[in-house]
Amino acid sequence: MKNLMLLTVACCVVFALGCSKKVEPAPAPAPVVESRAVAPAPMSPRQIYEADYAKLPTSYTVVKGNCLWWISEFKQIYNDPFMWPLIFKANRAKIKNANLIYPGQVFEVPRTFALDDVKAARHKAGKSKKKSAPESKANLPADIREALGYGF
Repeated sequence: MKNLMLLTVACCVVFALGCSKKVEPAPAPAPVVESRAVAPAPMSPRQIYEADYAKLPTSYTVVKGNCLWWISEFKQIYNDPFMWPLIFKANRAKIKNANLIYPGQVFEVPRTFALDDVKAARHKAGKSKKKSAPESKANLPADIREALGYGF
């Protein structure tokens, strides 16, 4: 029994020492260099939103299983599935039937449009006229967000 106990303790010690994390010395801190560069003026929330909106993609390549509804629902596209008619309208030459799109097709994603265009697209997609305004989470130009009173 004592031999088993000693063997267990020895295994625990070997395991603890063998698996312990090796401590490396911390690197020396880099010398601080003072610069006299002027910090940029803080951006307003609208400017930040406009900069983020400008980074969104303006085209999309269809992959197997996509439909216009799902494409417009992607966060980087419109984040609103009811805005698919905007993509359909912008790519009318490439899309004969909104239900038939094919892998490899490259669609333009319009980024400049009016509030009336959005409301008409959402109504065409099935939203009632009362709820034709997009939700606040949708990717919209800053002017439309401001007109709807969503803030930034």
